[in-house]
Amino acid sequence: MPARPTKPPIQTMYTAQTHIDSPLGSVLLARTAQGLAGLWFAEGQRDFPGKLEAPMARHDLLFHTVEMQLQRYWAAPQGTAADFDLPLDPMGTAFQQAVWRALLTIGHGEICSYGDIAKRLGNPQANRAVGMAVGRNPLSIIVPCHRVVGRDTRLTGYSGGMHRKIALLTQEGHLVHDNRLHRPVPGQATLA
Repeated sequence: MPARPTKPPIQTMYTAQTHIDSPLGSVLLARTAQGLAGLWFAEGQRDFPGKLEAPMARHDLLFHTVEMQLQRYWAAPQGTAADFDLPLDPMGTAFQQAVWRALLTIGHGEICSYGDIAKRLGNPQANRAVGMAVGRNPLSIIVPCHRVVGRDTRLTGYSGGMHRKIALLTQEGHLVHDNRLHRPVPGQATLA
């Protein structure tokens, strides 16, 4: 059997990278001079960047801050907000950037649909394009793409894997059964 070709290293403006552990598996972090540019699950992540051309920097102050804020997120009682306060620098098209900014407005414990985001962006017909941009989010958990569900509260895909989406939504106080949110938690926003 021939060897599978390996992806060449990604040439970017990343200035450092590291791996950290999380309850959902190993995570790859990447940064630029401006801020955190990537947080990907090292296994099972669609669009995982592969090998990055950036030095390993386990003791980078930003990476330490990310790790501490993620630990606070996981340690919080279910449904309790644990927001992130980090400089972010995700790389993408202008449209992707707009979608990712919209994701940042979805509060802890809230959900919205792809159509809701398309409306916020002033283009209610852009559901499919919004879905593609959500799927390309390079900052899992921090930019909360896991909070986007189908209009009927059915859980749609998640580039980090459906089991991770369910774990994140459950951590934020949602009840999930058969890939659907079943009962709003007190204080939880409903779909528009």
